[in-house]
Amino acid sequence: MWKKSNLAILLGVFSMAIWITALTLTFFQIYPLAKLAAFLGIVGFLILIQFSSTVKGFSFTAWVLAAVGMALMYPHHITVFLGFSTEDWIVPLIQLIMFGMGTTMGITDFYGILRMPKGVLIGLGCQFTIMPILAVILANVFGFPPEIAAGVILIGSSPSGVSSNIITYLAKGNLPLSITLTSFTTLLAPLVTPLLMKYLAGHYISLDYMSMMYGIIKMLFIPVILGILVNRLLRTRATWIQKAMPGVAMGANVLIIAIIIAVGRDSLLTLGIALLLGAIIHNAIGFLLGYWSCRFLGMSKIDCRTIAIEVGMQNGGMAAGIASDMGKAATMGLFPAIFGTWMDISGSFLANLWRKSLPKTVQPLKDSK
Repeated sequence: MWKKSNLAILLGVFSMAIWITALTLTFFQIYPLAKLAAFLGIVGFLILIQFSSTVKGFSFTAWVLAAVGMALMYPHHITVFLGFSTEDWIVPLIQLIMFGMGTTMGITDFYGILRMPKGVLIGLGCQFTIMPILAVILANVFGFPPEIAAGVILIGSSPSGVSSNIITYLAKGNLPLSITLTSFTTLLAPLVTPLLMKYLAGHYISLDYMSMMYGIIKMLFIPVILGILVNRLLRTRATWIQKAMPGVAMGANVLIIAIIIAVGRDSLLTLGIALLLGAIIHNAIGFLLGYWSCRFLGMSKIDCRTIAIEVGMQNGGMAAGIASDMGKAATMGLFPAIFGTWMDISGSFLANLWRKSLPKTVQPLKDSK
């Protein structure tokens, strides 16, 4: 019987050979076969990482990158399925993700503001100030077209999502604080996100505050509340849902990113480098300012790392869903999709770095009393 290591080596050789074949076919301009070879190479690589304990932690990132690659190569196969526009799937997929998030939450998650009032209030303040302000600056510096610029501000005005909880767990941060912050920013989003968009992005696109608020409520608030109720009413009988939902949510996230990239492929090919650079800067400065703002305010290193992750990682799925709900997935939804892809990559590496360098002491820069 084959060992996992032998199978991993075989899959690695297979993936490398297929990728070399794809590059060769591309050089000779045999594009249909090159795309097929690239597809097989991606599949081989994705299977490979499941057998390697070293890189298995990056499997979600790999799936996201594969989805982006497939969306760029086969956009028409992704934007339409069995005669139906897949863009119409985005909002239901977001609702599914948020329902899954709700099934992992309980009323006790909101008690965190009583146990950790300073951390929660500072985290909320950083979440809804640092990223929106950075977004406005980046939109102006890069000079993006109006709807693309509105998308930059939209991701900056969004709450944190479940990805930040996962990265906090991997980084050995303050997970209860992370979950509490995600819970509060999610429930505040119907009020805060439309308000920020109205005043920061209103000159880029026409916005209706009540319409956007209603869209966020039905997309985010209601599914989360339903998930919490299912968790509370079924309790132990809902454990299978709690076990299944993380995988379902990751799959839905990958599909949303693929749809957005496929729909906005033309804009991405024109502005791709600028959008990626903007996402990298937005994410990196969000991490930096989130961390050092908290250190300045006397938080412990562990809490600073936790809030930095919450600030730097936004709910890209929700932002993409809002853009789709407004009929602007190909433009306004493009930056959130790219940001969401990049933050998963950077967050994975940051978690790995911080997990290996846990502070020996958790004393703040100054006395927090």
